[in-house]
Amino acid sequence: MSVTSWPPKWLTPVPEDLIVEGRGSEVIDFAEAFGIITKDSVAGKAGSPLILRDWQKELILNVFASDGSGGLKHRSNLVGMPRKNGKSAIGSVLALYSAILGPRGGEVYSVAAEKEQARIVFADARKMIEASEELSGITRLYRDAIEIPSLGSVYRVLSAEAYSKEGLNPHFVLFDELHAQPNRELFDVMSLAMGSRGNLATLVAITTAGVKADSTGKDSIAYNLKQYGEKVARGEVEDPSFFMAWWESEGDWRSKETWQEANPGFGDLNAIEDFESAVRRTPENQFRTKRCNQFVSSRDSWLPEGLWESRSRDFEISEDDEIILGFDGSFNNDATVVVGAIIPKDDEPVKLFLVGAWEKDVQIHDENWKVDIGEVEKTIIEFCAKHPNVREIACDPFRWERTMEVLEQDYGLPIVAFPSTSPRRMVPACAKLYDAIQDEKLVHDGDPLLARHFSNTVIKTDNIGPRIVKENRSSPRKIDGAVASVIAVDRALTGRMEEVVPEFFV
Repeated sequence: MSVTSWPPKWLTPVPEDLIVEGRGSEVIDFAEAFGIITKDSVAGKAGSPLILRDWQKELILNVFASDGSGGLKHRSNLVGMPRKNGKSAIGSVLALYSAILGPRGGEVYSVAAEKEQARIVFADARKMIEASEELSGITRLYRDAIEIPSLGSVYRVLSAEAYSKEGLNPHFVLFDELHAQPNRELFDVMSLAMGSRGNLATLVAITTAGVKADSTGKDSIAYNLKQYGEKVARGEVEDPSFFMAWWESEGDWRSKETWQEANPGFGDLNAIEDFESAVRRTPENQFRTKRCNQFVSSRDSWLPEGLWESRSRDFEISEDDEIILGFDGSFNNDATVVVGAIIPKDDEPVKLFLVGAWEKDVQIHDENWKVDIGEVEKTIIEFCAKHPNVREIACDPFRWERTMEVLEQDYGLPIVAFPSTSPRRMVPACAKLYDAIQDEKLVHDGDPLLARHFSNTVIKTDNIGPRIVKENRSSPRKIDGAVASVIAVDRALTGRMEEVVPEFFV
């Protein structure tokens, strides 16, 4: 298996002209002039010059892309890679460059959950200064600070006591191991503190994966940002101020091919023998997070990694296709999703596709957000007008009884109640969908929202049997697209109504 180190699995788009106009080349020149290896490793002896790999240069060029008006394009950057891929070296270069060649009166901070963790990157920066007569001559070194007197700038170490960080005015923040933050408070404080710096400020979080939930039981800030980055990379969300480069592999955690795909420095910055040794003595979840960069749950995922993505196909809906719509609705917290399933003919697979979705953006704290019920109804009505061979609209009736009545009584649409909260309905329906995916009897349109919702599902097993649920009830990770798909596929494979054309469209 041949794997290149760039691009990573997840990469948000950056226009090439803004990369060329940016400061990345200057950062690379700084790193090659002053960077050193700070401890003996596979990369070289301590004190020897730091040699950036091509993938590291590409990363720096992207992070420091221009906004087209002399500033930085990205307000926030998330870089995810397994341990032992040179994260500290990259972090120290970025932080020290930003302090020495940044604006006058600049403030740079190395931040981590614990102060000792934050000092790792800071210590590497100190060693770079101590090894350079030129840098030593323009800086003053303290235990937790580096001053640049000619600029009135400072580089400091901070830790996770967020309440004490009010009043800071950073232009560059480096978060080390963001996954370890106990909650998102410090991240939010530092992000807001950059406000007065405008387009001269940026935050870079470099981290390995971890567990999905933090100490509050909610999504961790690292996992939250990673999911947001996937949306940007897939084109679900347009946010030019956010950048993510994330290396990971969905393969078998015990496989050499998986290690190679997840680690940009595999066999170069880290030794293959170390992986072979570690996999024998490291618990699965620890190895998956630290060496494969996979976020883990406290419960098992429903589908094997990569299985859903492998069933993506291009297809069109013909006039003769008979269709089932699956509908799972919410009021304000969860998503509302309508999917279509083309009833299979002969030995063809079920064809699944997204019709419409309404989902609150977790990055926007809008407590008043609600699903636009009228828009949902309009979407269903217009779809049925365009495709009169819709045989059923299978709905979870909870909180949507009125909509079901309107669609059925006023428009003559074929409504069928399918309560997704009923384990006795969902257990066999989930098994039916799982088998269809596993046996290649289902294909889908590759919609990124459905992919994300399926990736969020976990298994709940009780005396009735296994079915899909959220990891916990308060989780903001949506699974409604997966639930709607379960409903649609179940009805497409069994229990179909007699051929009836809705009266409204006759």
